[in-house]
Amino acid sequence: MKTVIQKLKRHKSYLLSFLITLGMGLVLWLSQGTMSSVSSAQPSLLDAVWSTVNENFYDPKFNSLDWAALKSQYQPQVAKASSRAEKAEVINEMLDQLQTSHTHLFTVDEPAYYQVLGIFYPRIKELRTQLKSTFPEGKVQYEGIGIVTQAIQGKTFIKTIFEGSPAAKAGLKVGDQILNVAGQPFQAIQSFKGKADQPIKVRIQRTADPNDQQTITVTPKRFDCTQMFVEAIANSVQVIETDGQRIGYIHVWSLAGDSHQQELEDEVIYGRLKNADALVLDLRDGWGGDPMTALHLFTSRGPSLTSIRRNGATSTYQGQWNKPVVMLVNEGSRSAKEILAYGFQQYDIGPVVGSSTAGAVVAGRPYLMPDQSLLYVAVSDVYIDKTARLEGVGVTPDVVVPFPIPYAQGQDPQKERAIAMARQAIQ
Repeated sequence: MKTVIQKLKRHKSYLLSFLITLGMGLVLWLSQGTMSSVSSAQPSLLDAVWSTVNENFYDPKFNSLDWAALKSQYQPQVAKASSRAEKAEVINEMLDQLQTSHTHLFTVDEPAYYQVLGIFYPRIKELRTQLKSTFPEGKVQYEGIGIVTQAIQGKTFIKTIFEGSPAAKAGLKVGDQILNVAGQPFQAIQSFKGKADQPIKVRIQRTADPNDQQTITVTPKRFDCTQMFVEAIANSVQVIETDGQRIGYIHVWSLAGDSHQQELEDEVIYGRLKNADALVLDLRDGWGGDPMTALHLFTSRGPSLTSIRRNGATSTYQGQWNKPVVMLVNEGSRSAKEILAYGFQQYDIGPVVGSSTAGAVVAGRPYLMPDQSLLYVAVSDVYIDKTARLEGVGVTPDVVVPFPIPYAQGQDPQKERAIAMARQAIQ
């Protein structure tokens, strides 16, 4: 593996252009002004969504679609929808015609609604004002157990679990099929609403055998969406010791805020991972963010600092990680995380392992709709180094490792492969 210094000499000009391009692209949602909303005078949710996209979507030609005709096409279906979920489903079908990421209508019945708000809420005063009555405590919160689910062939499976969450503590595993919650069909928000700190029974099936069912008691908690991913990153840290080798592991759930990057740097440079011999950097699932400085940890140069105490004990710190590193990605790695994966391959920092990324690399910003739903709109296209466009393309890992979710029983073949490769890199 080439040294960090060799990489920087070879890619110095490329790195500068890379960072400048990203700074202009993905930070757009902060620099374009304050959060916008649609007036309550709008006659319908469909009208509000359509006009917001019409005025703000990055491509004025709407990817060669007749945007006005689409509204007419979907208007009867929206009118027939009998519930909030059905209405959102039809509107999202319309938005999907744009074939662009960061363009989606989130309802209050989805964890993603609160998580997206958690990203933007601290930064945009107007948004905090608009939602003052919705979140009177000044915090974007929802009650849950810390899982992400995936519907496969009409069944609901746990796709991933936030480290340190109620689900993790209770013993739920990735691959578990959720049969019901408290005897009722599973709903991501409603199943746990108003039940924080109250034990609740979750019925699951762990294998394909329908007789292999069990009930697990989980105690939901109230998640603060401005802090939940920082906490999950901290809870994910592991040092795996095998045959005298120390493999560090950290799961970076989000880069949408300085606190996430700071948590990563603190653990790697000063914290529990600093003495590891190699690092597994897990970027699977979660959210993207702002990658302006994310690669500095692996590409920047600087002197080491050695501290000598009165008793002679010494500690040496390096301002960057210059030991072997393996990156983990999957189809849930989006936006800034895809750019980091691209950078890892371009600069030969370390191998990328897992499955192909989402291909979701544009800049988006949210708009509050009349019914308090949240419309995320792609407001700017993004190119890397002025020529490479990852939207709709994504990043293919150097080593592809499939991960079938149903009945995985907590096994993680992608992580296992990454750890094995990190061990090999030490030798």
